Amino acid sequence: MATDKKIKVGIVGAAGYTAGELLRILVNHPCVEIVFAQSGSHAGDPVWSAHADLLGETKLRFSPAPDLTAGPDVLFLCSGHGKAKPFVEGLPESYKGAIIDLGNDFRLAADAGDFVYGLPEAFKNKIIKAKHIANPGCFATSIQLALLPMAKADMLPEIHVTGITGSTGAGQAPSETTHFSWRTDNLSVYKAFTHQHLGEVNETLKTLAPHYSGDINFVPVRGDFARGILASVYFDCDLTEEAAVAVYKDYYKNEPFVHVIDSNPDLKMVVNTNKCVLNVRKHGRKLHVLSVIDNLVKGASGQAVQNMNLVFGLPEDTGLHLKGTRF
Repeated sequence: MATDKKIKVGIVGAAGYTAGELLRILVNHPCVEIVFAQSGSHAGDPVWSAHADLLGETKLRFSPAPDLTAGPDVLFLCSGHGKAKPFVEGLPESYKGAIIDLGNDFRLAADAGDFVYGLPEAFKNKIIKAKHIANPGCFATSIQLALLPMAKADMLPEIHVTGITGSTGAGQAPSETTHFSWRTDNLSVYKAFTHQHLGEVNETLKTLAPHYSGDINFVPVRGDFARGILASVYFDCDLTEEAAVAVYKDYYKNEPFVHVIDSNPDLKMVVNTNKCVLNVRKHGRKLHVLSVIDNLVKGASGQAVQNMNLVFGLPEDTGLHLKGTRF
């Protein structure tokens, strides 16, 4: 689907966190023209009224409804979980463009229909041929990138994960556990062993690893910071550390956004970027993998743009050489 023309982009549900990140990336994407950014709650307002840092970056105003007459080549759906499926079902048959859903409506095989699960490091060949993409969840992305090489080698036993995420992972709607006075200087566990992203993680691992049992013990933690995910993943492994590191480096050698490093990673290596940084270490019989990503970029909007690039035949890193924030 490579084209010399600008890709016309429409964003549905454009006032939230993931849509804001999407706009920040796409306003500077060399191959994109944003033809509408829809928000019912902000209709008519300039985009910067909801995303203040975009002041001076774009003259876009929020439209009250998706403007299909603008001829979008791709729709990004950022309206939230449960809203994408009825929207897609209500699209006119005349719409033939691509769709990338950033929610969870199409991630599981039972719900997917013709949507392809959009984890490029696992399913790039399918994404390139697809029109409809289900963008992975943020925790699911960080965990899967920590496990894909061992899944491909069919060497996954029971898995243990502790993951800590920033407050933006909970979305923009206010709640007690996202309020600053509750979140700051505080930590808490939530959805232990039952997190909604486990379904998509297990489906990917079972697809790649025929002998994987599906045993993954995941304890998510709310962090007292705004953005980023650090996943600490460990499992039994018979490989030496040197051999395991080689498996990871070989698997990701052609992946532009995944970096296997020998030093201890931290969140500020990835915040505001589409990178995932991995560290692989052996402790006795346990292989310990640290995986860090920005939950709003590689865990959401950056990965969505990466998928768009693949669908439209562009180099997957186009428009994604983003400036991190180290200090």
